[in-house]
Amino acid sequence: MYPTNSAHNVKELSDKINSVRFAMFTTSDKHGHLVATPMTNQEMDKEGHLWFFTSINTGLWEDIAATPEVNVSFAEPKDGLYVSVSGRAERVVERAKIHELWNPFVAAWFPNGPDDIHVALVRVVPHSAEFWDTASSRMVSLFAMAKAAITGEPPKVDPAEHGKIDL
Repeated sequence: MYPTNSAHNVKELSDKINSVRFAMFTTSDKHGHLVATPMTNQEMDKEGHLWFFTSINTGLWEDIAATPEVNVSFAEPKDGLYVSVSGRAERVVERAKIHELWNPFVAAWFPNGPDDIHVALVRVVPHSAEFWDTASSRMVSLFAMAKAAITGEPPKVDPAEHGKIDL
């Protein structure tokens, strides 16, 4: 298990992803190939863990058992926000937590309800996150890209737009 995340870093990551509903959840399959699955982030708890619903009959469930190191990517292109979270996934079958996180959107995937024997959770314990957030300076970014295209020089990135959060 990883050390407790600092409250500041957890809040910083939460602030970045709390409004992004969907993520691409990347695992390694039994052949070592990367597989990405769209998932709905249910919660980021106070410890910084990300929670997702899944079925015990999925490749994702099996992949996590064999190789728990995962990546979860969040994107909100209209806002210029991209976040990549690296961490360790854990398979969780706790009916109390399933009931706590249950909502009508999950019911669409699991019509037999939260007590369906196939319903499970995945908890991701993040190690780190990397972000690109250009919403505050979109015009500056567009100008930098246009200038780079003309001059052939890579665009300069504002340090506030790109960063890493250690968790």
